[in-house]
Amino acid sequence: MKLYYAPGACSLSGRISLHEAGLRAAFEKVDIQTKITEEGYDYRAINPKGYVPLLVLDDGQTVTENIAILELIADRQPTLAPGGPLGRTRLIEMLSWLSTELHAAFKPFWHSQDETERAEASGAVAERLDLISEHINELYLFGPRFTVADAYLFVMLRWAIAFGVPMSPQMLGYFERVVERETVRRALAEEGLGLPLPQLTAIPVEVLP
Repeated sequence: MKLYYAPGACSLSGRISLHEAGLRAAFEKVDIQTKITEEGYDYRAINPKGYVPLLVLDDGQTVTENIAILELIADRQPTLAPGGPLGRTRLIEMLSWLSTELHAAFKPFWHSQDETERAEASGAVAERLDLISEHINELYLFGPRFTVADAYLFVMLRWAIAFGVPMSPQMLGYFERVVERETVRRALAEEGLGLPLPQLTAIPVEVLP
């Protein structure tokens, strides 16, 4: 498999999840501005949508959209999905909310220089983080089991910290637990991203939509 990614973008959740699943994959960086891959190819010829992530399977088929890629990885490694008769449904439910509500709330940070709009975005993200923090009753989103949804939420918490969005102590504690995972540290190092400090200050990140 090959994952096309941009450092710090939502594709980071796919890298973390692939490592968690123990699936072998190659990774190729994409310059989101120029649409050129690190090997010099026109990314739009590979993925007409022009954004990351894109996962190329071993048989040559491609999968786009972060939710679909994370769900596929969880399908290959079921321990990365919650258990129970509604486990897969709950995973899709959570991934959909993270994408359509939390991820979408960050858009003004990337596409607007208006301070009022950015302040409103900060409030919207904080409100959604408060809502999701109520879902964390144990270690992770679905209890003691780390899932692909945790990988996705972790990426967006990095963005939130970079933009100075306030978080509850519960959410900060969750963030610190996730960043202690070996797969997370490995993925951050592979993308050249700084390891967040316990004090959660001055995190060097490249945040991308």
